[in-house]
Amino acid sequence: MNETVTVCGSPCYILRLLGHGKGGYSYLAEYEGKQVVLKQIHHEPCDYYTFGNKIEAECRDYKRLKDAGIRIPEMIAVDPEAERIVKEYMEGPTVFELVRDGIPVEAYLTQVREMAAQAKAAGLNIDYFPTNFVVHQDQIWYVDYECNEYSEEWNFENWGIQYWHRSEAFEAYLNQHA
Repeated sequence: MNETVTVCGSPCYILRLLGHGKGGYSYLAEYEGKQVVLKQIHHEPCDYYTFGNKIEAECRDYKRLKDAGIRIPEMIAVDPEAERIVKEYMEGPTVFELVRDGIPVEAYLTQVREMAAQAKAAGLNIDYFPTNFVVHQDQIWYVDYECNEYSEEWNFENWGIQYWHRSEAFEAYLNQHA
């Protein structure tokens, strides 16, 4: 991409798009001499989720996840005016990529269940969709900062687990986003 943007007055060199979610676009970038993830907030409509101030929500949720002990990348910089966040880059495949490619993820189920227990103890749910988890040095990292108040309906066992194997729900998502 070779685009340069500024974050808190410093240049950030965008290398490539990593993904697009309901809150923003995430890019692999270089910032202050190291590879990072640059999240650029967007304001595209989302028919199944309501947002307030996305930057404030990201910062609030980051603190809630840290306080809950969830393994997440460090937040490096926040530029509220430009609606940009820089966070630590965790190199590795997503759980989604592993499931899609037929690589077993059973070894990571214990880790995600530990995260789910930590989140529940803090009164939270995280977004268990497998694109939000990166395998880095044999550990899974929750690379999104989104969290919501705990609900049985949206916990890992009742919602998330359906996407951690080649289920009908996973196949439907693949077909819809291929």
